[in-house]
Amino acid sequence: MKLSILINEGPYTHQAADTAYQFTKAALDKGHEVFRVFFYNDGVYNGSRLTVPPQDDRNIQKNWSELAAKHKLDLVVCIAAAQRRGILDEGEVKRHGKGEGAANVAPGFRISGLGQLIEMGIQSDRLVIFGD
Repeated sequence: MKLSILINEGPYTHQAADTAYQFTKAALDKGHEVFRVFFYNDGVYNGSRLTVPPQDDRNIQKNWSELAAKHKLDLVVCIAAAQRRGILDEGEVKRHGKGEGAANVAPGFRISGLGQLIEMGIQSDRLVIFGD
């Protein structure tokens, strides 16, 4: 089955991000295809490389980055939601004149628009949503 995942909640404010990660990992382990994971609203915080949880806590951003590298996942952060929350890639840093070194998108994540969300809904057998 081809799945797409939508995450609407931040990594440490709601169980949705943890559950989405565990669900995605389990689906991949069972041989399902994950077309795309889309981070929207506060879910974009999952893609910040500036997240530094305590050493004895889970590192959700790192978990997503590692899962993406292992399975070649397409992790997309919504551009509008990301800009509102200060999540920028190199292109957006230049476009908005934020200064060198301001990019903070984590490895394995990319910024794109809502067209990616529409496409994943069309291309997948199921769209699974985590968070409000």
